[in-house]
Amino acid sequence: MRQTSTAPRNNKLKPSSNLIMNGSVRVRVIRTLLAIQNGQSLSSVLDPLLNSLHDGDKGFAHALLLTTLRQWHALARLLDTLADNPIDEVEVRTTIQVGLVQLLYLEVADHAAIHETVEAAKEIEFAHSTGLVNAILRKVAKNPSKFRKKCDKKHSLPNWLAYQLKQDWSEQYDELTQGLRQPAPMFLRVNSAVTSVEDYQHALDGAEIDADIVELTTGFKIANSPESATATTLSTKGLRLHQSTAVNALPEFALGVASVQDMHAQLAAPIINKALMAKLSSENNSAESANTDNDSDESNNNELHILDACAAPGGKLAHWLELISSKNESSLFHVKRDNAETSSATADIKVTAIDNEAPRIERIRENLQRLNLSQHDLQQAEKSVVLSIVCADATRWQHGKNKKAATNEPVFDAILLDSPCTATGVIRRHPDISILRTEEDIEQTALLQADILHNLWPQLKAGGYLLYVTCSILKQENVEQMQDFITHHNDAVAIEFTEDCSWGIAQAIGRQCLPIDSASGDGFYYALLHKTMA
Repeated sequence: MRQTSTAPRNNKLKPSSNLIMNGSVRVRVIRTLLAIQNGQSLSSVLDPLLNSLHDGDKGFAHALLLTTLRQWHALARLLDTLADNPIDEVEVRTTIQVGLVQLLYLEVADHAAIHETVEAAKEIEFAHSTGLVNAILRKVAKNPSKFRKKCDKKHSLPNWLAYQLKQDWSEQYDELTQGLRQPAPMFLRVNSAVTSVEDYQHALDGAEIDADIVELTTGFKIANSPESATATTLSTKGLRLHQSTAVNALPEFALGVASVQDMHAQLAAPIINKALMAKLSSENNSAESANTDNDSDESNNNELHILDACAAPGGKLAHWLELISSKNESSLFHVKRDNAETSSATADIKVTAIDNEAPRIERIRENLQRLNLSQHDLQQAEKSVVLSIVCADATRWQHGKNKKAATNEPVFDAILLDSPCTATGVIRRHPDISILRTEEDIEQTALLQADILHNLWPQLKAGGYLLYVTCSILKQENVEQMQDFITHHNDAVAIEFTEDCSWGIAQAIGRQCLPIDSASGDGFYYALLHKTMA
């Protein structure tokens, strides 16, 4: 999934990575926050910050930075009530907000929080503000519980986003806006081709890491024909850790036995895989009833072609490859070989993954390498899978575009589109999103999503399935996008998710996960589309 980017908001703020790495812990956090306000993402500045610190300071710096981001907008509103006059200097505002977090949320001793924050103001060359910083922090330190209540009373989101959430989710608004300012739990996906969730939970127990098994049930109706559909269900299991843990402490993590992946994100690969399995079973049954000669079109019968669009960093792609590689009933090979003997020398399954940035492509390769799912690994395991990873723009890319006869023609049996979005569903993990996003980003993102859908849909075969996924909780990017798409594509039919689903909220099309349900997963939207013969 590729998040949309935003331009710097304040050209005055350009702290370099070298500046971030200098000074006291608080100064480095302040400079990191200034970099984020200048348009840099948390993911791009967090590692440089932590790597510049001694081990004993990393925990405090991480907590100070993440908590300040989570409470950013609430702190800003509180600060406006504490100052006699507006504070326009962003460096001063940021410094005071870092001080407020220490007093209200991290329970740092008053004298230490105030003194070190005042010294930080001097160190970033805003000594003229030390009197103001000192006065505001001392006022709060006299009654921190009072000011903490004021800060927690409302949301900590930009007003435009809070307003949009009120429009989209009026019933869930209060719980949702409070939930978005909390840390998210850490989830693990276990490689089903290697071990079971239950066995890996036992391994975690042996490493003194507590985790609960979370099981989500998905039900949907697969179209057998224009007149009939069959209900199908599947179960997805993952592990929710009681406390976040460094991956190098997880048993056999380096060997690819487990991956860090949100529980709601773990729904994507099983859903599209199950839909494709149902398609194969339906085709097999149709071939049997028609007494089809298996030798008449052997290459077509023996080959599937699937696409993961906007695939980086590769979590959903890896999950799908794990399911394909498994030896149980979740494997596509299991369905393909149920109906007929195969002797074709060609690959049973071709997998294409695309993303539009070279560094992100490299990230996919690295993740697959750790999970033993690279093309070399698949060949060594004697799996009939050909994996192709392509750096391309999904709004224009066409399969086989380098061939003379390349056209925007149907070649894929299934497409997983983890669409670019504003990522508002993962604010708990990436609290910088609430600073970086603007109201204009929603419209721009929705247009980008539509462009990708319109380009990929003609490349899906009739009878095939496209799973549309976002990590957004805004309806314009989700259900409204799907409604508009179906209106303009007569051959697109939305597959109904049934009441068997134990996750999400039913929408006019698809289902919406909010980061407040019992599983505690992130905000994700899912819509499954079937392509008819229209």
